[in-house]
Amino acid sequence: MMSDQSRLFIHATNVHQGGGRTLLDALLKEIPVSSGVLALLDSRMPIPEGILEGTQVKRVKPSVIDRLKADQWLAKNVNQGDIVLCFGNLPPLFKLKGRAIVFLQNRYLIDDIRLDNFPLKTRARLCIERLWLSSRMLNADEFIVQSPTMKRLMEVRTQGRMPVRVLPFMAEPKGYKRSIAKTTKQKSERYDFMYVATGGSHKNHRRIIEAWCLLTEVGLYPSLRVTLDETHSRTLCRYIEEMRLQFGLKVKNMGELSHTEALALYKSGGALIFPSTFESFGLPLIEARQAGLRVLAPELDYVRDVLDPEQTFDPESSMSIARAVKRFLGVDEPPLPLLDAKRFLELVVGTSEVLKGGK
Repeated sequence: MMSDQSRLFIHATNVHQGGGRTLLDALLKEIPVSSGVLALLDSRMPIPEGILEGTQVKRVKPSVIDRLKADQWLAKNVNQGDIVLCFGNLPPLFKLKGRAIVFLQNRYLIDDIRLDNFPLKTRARLCIERLWLSSRMLNADEFIVQSPTMKRLMEVRTQGRMPVRVLPFMAEPKGYKRSIAKTTKQKSERYDFMYVATGGSHKNHRRIIEAWCLLTEVGLYPSLRVTLDETHSRTLCRYIEEMRLQFGLKVKNMGELSHTEALALYKSGGALIFPSTFESFGLPLIEARQAGLRVLAPELDYVRDVLDPEQTFDPESSMSIARAVKRFLGVDEPPLPLLDAKRFLELVVGTSEVLKGGK
C-alpha cells in the first residue's frame, strides 16, 4: 500500500510496440488525474490522450547511454516508501531506496531457449538483457508475471529467493472464457482462419504455411489471414508469397495492425490458429475468445494456462497442424488400409508360382 507521501514511478524505457505497448497504454490511461505519478517512457511510445494531467512524463531516447542515465535518475530520485513499477522486464540497474516491482513479460529472458534464429542485433540485445536480469535480480523486491508457466520458470531462475506473483491483466478483460459451448451459433465469416502475430521465429509461420501446402494435397484450400510487417519480416513474407503462388493458397498478409485493427479482424474470422512454440501470456488467445472465436493451438502449457482450445497439435509438425485443421473442418482422416498376412504376401510377391510352391 502507498501512503499519502509515497510516489509511484513507472519505469518503461524499452516499451513502445506490440503487446507491451498495448498493456502500458491501458495502464497509463487508468492513472488518476493529479496523482503525481512519474513515468519514464521510451521516446517512441505514444502517450494516451489526457495522461499528462495526472502524470509527469520523462522521455528517454532508445540508446544505451540514455537508458543508463534514466536508471541513474531513478536511483537519485526514488525515496524510501516510493514504489517503482519496472514495466520493461528488467530490474533497476541500481538498488533503489523504494520498493521495486518488475513486470516480466519476455519469456526469452528466463527460459533456456537458443537465440540462433534471431538477427545478430536482436541476439545481442537479448543476451545483454539476460545478463542484466540475472546480475541485477536482487535489485527487485518482487516479480509479477501473467501466467502459471511464467511463474514456474521465474521461480526456477530465482531459485525461490524472490516473490513471484501471477497478475494477468489486459486492456479489456470482459467476455473472456476458457471454452465456447458446442451449441454456440457461429457468426458470419469472411475467412476461415487468422493468425495475429509478429514474424519472430518462435511464432512458427513457416510451419503453418507448410501445413496449408499439405492441405492442398487433399483438395482443401482454407483461407488464412496473417499480420506481418513486410519491412521487418521481408524474407518470411517473400516465402509466404512464393508458396501462395506455387500451391494456390488462400493466404493474405494484412500487414502489421494496431490493437484496434486486430480486434476488428477477430470479428470477421472463423477461428484463430496459433502455432507459436512458446509465449509468456498469449494475449491473442484471450482476445480471440472474447470475440467468440474457436481456437486451434499447440498442446502446450502456455495455451492451457489461459483456455481450452477446440483442437490441439504439435507445433513442430506441419502434418499435425494440417490434421488439426482437417478435424476442425470436419474432414475425416481415412483409416489405414490394414491387411492380413495372406494379402500382404500376395501384394509383395504376387500370386505367382512362388506362393504355390513352384508347382
